[in-house]
Amino acid sequence: MRVRLSEIAERSGVSISTVSRVLNERPGVSPQARRQVLTAIDVLGYDRPVRLRPRAGGLVGLVLPELENPFFPRLAHHLELSLSRLGLSPVLCSQTLGGVHEDDYVAILLEHSVTGIIFVSGVHALVDSDPARYQRLMDLGLPIVLVNGALAGLDAPSVSTDDVAAVELAVQHLEHMGHRRIGAALGQMRYLPAQRKRQAFIEAVTARGLVPDDLDAADLVETTTYSVPGGQQAAERLIDRGVTGIVCGSDVMALGVIRAARGRGLRVPEDLSVVGSDDSQMMEFADPPLTTVRQPAEALAQAASQEIAEQIAGTAPHVGEVLYRPELVVRGSTASAPTPSTDAVSPGQRRSR
Repeated sequence: MRVRLSEIAERSGVSISTVSRVLNERPGVSPQARRQVLTAIDVLGYDRPVRLRPRAGGLVGLVLPELENPFFPRLAHHLELSLSRLGLSPVLCSQTLGGVHEDDYVAILLEHSVTGIIFVSGVHALVDSDPARYQRLMDLGLPIVLVNGALAGLDAPSVSTDDVAAVELAVQHLEHMGHRRIGAALGQMRYLPAQRKRQAFIEAVTARGLVPDDLDAADLVETTTYSVPGGQQAAERLIDRGVTGIVCGSDVMALGVIRAARGRGLRVPEDLSVVGSDDSQMMEFADPPLTTVRQPAEALAQAASQEIAEQIAGTAPHVGEVLYRPELVVRGSTASAPTPSTDAVSPGQRRSR
């Protein structure tokens, strides 16, 4: 227990005796010191004693896209943990193609008197989305938080992965591996994150002098769907343009790129390097293990949960978008660029077996 107390004391910046007084509800502790200790307990992942747990603040809706993309279940897991530690009860609402729309879920959640809603990569992430649907909720006094997407003209709190940094990490990694002809397989341009990544990629390859003489920077980008077939379709076109490395908009798309490469008789990573995005569970067990740019799921979840909890407690929302930096995770799907030779097979050609 002393180890535990010392960890809490170090994290909260108070003495071990102060931590002990807080845990045992003894007098002589300022409100600020008490908050610091309780916050440290939550951040370190310890369970508060029952008497120190906040009363349940009500239900919080979690509105997410379909859970087929492995990243969303991971984010939902961290959201549920973070909300529960704050005394809030999460209600998961996942959408499916042709199923219940986000607006319908909102109506259901309102009927059940939720005290707040966290929207993940929803309608707010669409470029031409009308902010009025979210403004109405804010006008009702309902706390909301947007994750991975922000709407112009809406004074709502938003937490997102830094898409520009994600692309720069991937392009920089491939450049350092000697690749000079790099492509990008991204999702639909109707989504703000995809638009951000496309612009960031064009700027990154242009600034680094990685645009081939026979192509424009835009020719190095293919936009399809966030799916295995989408990644495969984008890769077919990019391979025909002679790229030796491909930056993908998601891990699922990266799997499609690998499938396309193998269909051409190309080896990954010897002939074609592939970088995913998200760091979904099981990607380290893919064949080959996938190099990817990890979205900070835990940080996003903690930030969104803390923001919604503070609003429920009466604090004014923190207006604006806060960006969280992703992390490059290098595995086996990237390697040094293939060395050109007069008798080598170009990336766009099929190898004989």
